[in-house]
Amino acid sequence: MKIASVAEVKAQFSAFLKESEQGPVIVTKNGRPVAALLAVRNDEQLEELVLAHSPRLQAMLEAARQQIRQGGAIAHEDFWQQMEEGKPGKGRGKGRGRRDSGTSSRKPASG
Repeated sequence: MKIASVAEVKAQFSAFLKESEQGPVIVTKNGRPVAALLAVRNDEQLEELVLAHSPRLQAMLEAARQQIRQGGAIAHEDFWQQMEEGKPGKGRGKGRGRRDSGTSSRKPASG
C-alpha cells in the first residue's frame, strides 16, 4: 500500500493509477487520509465497489441482519423485488446487475 499527498497524485496521476494495480494508494491532504485509489479489473469488481457504498443496500443488509438475529430472514424473492423497485427508470423486467441462478419461484404478474 502506497501513501501519497493530493499534490503528488495530481502531479503524477498516471503513475499512481498504475501503482494502484499493485494495491490501494491512500491519498492524503494535510497529512490525513481523504481518498483511496483502487484498481478495478472488471465490471464485477466495479459493481461490488459501488454496491458496497450504497446506503440503500446497506440499509437492506442491516434489516436482514436484524431479522436473522430475531430468528427470521428476508425471502430471496423479497430481496430481489426490493432491489428491482429501487432502480430508477427501470421497469420490472430483468435487472442488468441481477445475480440469479435462473431458477426463480416468483410467478409472473397477471394483468
